[in-house]
Amino acid sequence: MIMDAQIIIKQISNLLKTDQKDIESYLKVFKEKVIVIKFGGHAMGDKKLSHTFAEDVTVLQKLGIRPVVIHGGGPQIGSMLKRLNIESSFVNGLRVTNEETVEIVEMVLSGSINKDIVNKIHTAGGLSIGLSGKDAKIILANKLKDKFKDPESNIEKFLDIGFVGKPEKINPTIINIATKSSMIPVIAPVGYGNNGETFNINADTAAGAIASSLKAERILLLTDVEGVLDSDSKLIPNISTSQAETMINKKIITGGMIPKIETCLETVASGVKAAVIIDGRSPHAILREIFTTSGSGTMIE
Repeated sequence: MIMDAQIIIKQISNLLKTDQKDIESYLKVFKEKVIVIKFGGHAMGDKKLSHTFAEDVTVLQKLGIRPVVIHGGGPQIGSMLKRLNIESSFVNGLRVTNEETVEIVEMVLSGSINKDIVNKIHTAGGLSIGLSGKDAKIILANKLKDKFKDPESNIEKFLDIGFVGKPEKINPTIINIATKSSMIPVIAPVGYGNNGETFNINADTAAGAIASSLKAERILLLTDVEGVLDSDSKLIPNISTSQAETMINKKIITGGMIPKIETCLETVASGVKAAVIIDGRSPHAILREIFTTSGSGTMIE
């Protein structure tokens, strides 16, 4: 295993064009630590990038780091619903999920997508186990009711968007068993309710809740942007939690980046050492983030 690790470190050094000693120093920091990775966006739909992702998490596991993957699947769910002539509608970026739709969501997330990622990790030489948040009671969820303002009365009301859930409690037992057994858990963001309901959960939110429960060393959110950008559209490598809050209030951070930043802030506040938003379109962004000084994307700590 020592020789295998040395070979892997040399390969990473050549790939990232960085010194082997630097990689070894970072490995000492992360060895045996949990890194939660949210896999989604363009990288999931790109065959080459998805294989690269599988190779990267396999490398982490073989070096003694404990990666945990939570994946999305919005485009794939949309495609399946379209094939079945089921209309999709969204409120504030969340899919309205009725009883018929949630069955399709679970089928796509826990079935085809989840097992495809697991298979890619096996092809890359790793050992993985596919799970959903319903397995081993990983994610207990409550119904999420979205707030909106009535344009006529300007009164804030709650909108029922169906079987969309928010994590209430995480049971990390099976995740810990898997990672300590040199397996990479791949988790679909589907939760269970107290009355046996199935809930569709935003993958970023699920990843944040799982990272918090595991007291992870890092949470990495793969996105379709370079990271957090300033008012001149330049990448900001590091920001504090207070700076992130200020940037939201000043509308420097807007749109779909807001819920990602809010997830980062919640996880860091819960004890996760740092949260990083990285560009999933960039090959080996995960390895660059873990094993180089410059990192990849924007770190919030």
